[in-house]
Amino acid sequence: MQPVMTGDEVMALLDREFPQIHAGGRVYAIDSIAPDEAVVRFTANDLHLRPGGTVSGPSLMALADLAAYVVILAHIGPVALAVTTNLNINFLRKPGPGDLLSTCRLLKLGKRLAVVDCGIAAEGDEDLAAHATATYSVPPR
Repeated sequence: MQPVMTGDEVMALLDREFPQIHAGGRVYAIDSIAPDEAVVRFTANDLHLRPGGTVSGPSLMALADLAAYVVILAHIGPVALAVTTNLNINFLRKPGPGDLLSTCRLLKLGKRLAVVDCGIAAEGDEDLAAHATATYSVPPR
């Protein structure tokens, strides 16, 4: 399925409707939007680290959830009321230092539900740090 919004359009919607995602600094960026896919970049700072210097689980979950939302919005348009109904995440390894990329693919985009598969890896690393699936409830369009 072809996207109906660009990365800049989705980011503008996020900035307008959810400015709280930038509390503590701008750490999220949309790298790309493609048919059935989006890549979201996360630049972790000290607020996102746990003891030992690794990115915290809640930060990885937030990245997966946001990236899933981005790919859905890119394909359904500016429907800010799409909401998460389920998020399942597996932490596979400690992410390396530097930016993390969440690549999310639409598995199903129906009238009421969207299901997304997300892989999170350190930039330049093929091994996943986490894998998530998310289901969103999509309001009537």
